[in-house]
Formats: sequence, C-alpha cells, structure tokens
Amino acid sequence: MIIIGADPAGEQLKEELKNYLIEKAYAVKDVSSESDFVDTTLAVVAEVTQNETNLGIVIDAFGVGSFMTATKIKGMIAAEVSDERSAYMTREHNNARLITLGSEIVGVGVAKNIVEGFVTGKYAGGRHQIRVDMLNKMC
Repeated sequence: MIIIGADPAGEQLKEELKNYLIEKAYAVKDVSSESDFVDTTLAVVAEVTQNETNLGIVIDAFGVGSFMTATKIKGMIAAEVSDERSAYMTREHNNARLITLGSEIVGVGVAKNIVEGFVTGKYAGGRHQIRVDMLNKMC
C-alpha cells in the first residue's frame, strides 16, 4: 500500500499524485490532515511501519521539513527527492520506504515521474545491505 500525506502547502500536489496512483491501480491510503508537516509525516511513518511492503510519500512546500522529521524515527529510511532518478535509486540502493517532495520545487509532471520511479523501484540488496543496516541502527 502507498501511504500518502501532505500539509496544507502540499495538498494540491498530493491530490494529483493520489489520483495518479489510483489510476495506475495502486492501493492508496491518504492520512493528510490540517496539521503541519511534522504531524503529517509522523502519521505517514506510523502507517508505513505497519507492513514491510508499505511505502510512504509526504508532500510539503519544500520536502525538507518532512524529510528531517522522518529521519528522526529509528529504522525509517527516507529521502527528499526532486528528480526521477534519485527516487528510483533510493529504493534500489538504500531501500528507502518513504520519500518527501516539495510542492514549490517540483511540478505535477516531474512529481508523477518521481512517484512512478519510487513505487516501481526494487531494493537490490547485496553490497547495499551493509549501508542499510548501518542506517537502520541509527537514531
């Protein structure tokens, strides 16, 4: 399942991405509220950690605040991304389970490509597992 959330600054882009994912036949759960990016990010993280196959997407104005929040949670590997390649590679090499986007940084077209890369990316394991284990021990 794809867990998605946004603060008020990311709401419009979130709706575009949610509809895009639903059209692509992904199961999507929206945990947005009227709260700020900290509360929204924590809500997404809580749902992502319920099942190891869940992925999360958080949208705020710049993506940075949500990223900082997510990385405070032990075991949560998150990436702030603004390009398609990074979204895919953070899944393949880092086994990231959550990405953050900035609605004032990326447009709808690029955001859809980012989300597509993230949700279709597969963790490669192997030599990357050493770093993933190091990241998971942090916090």
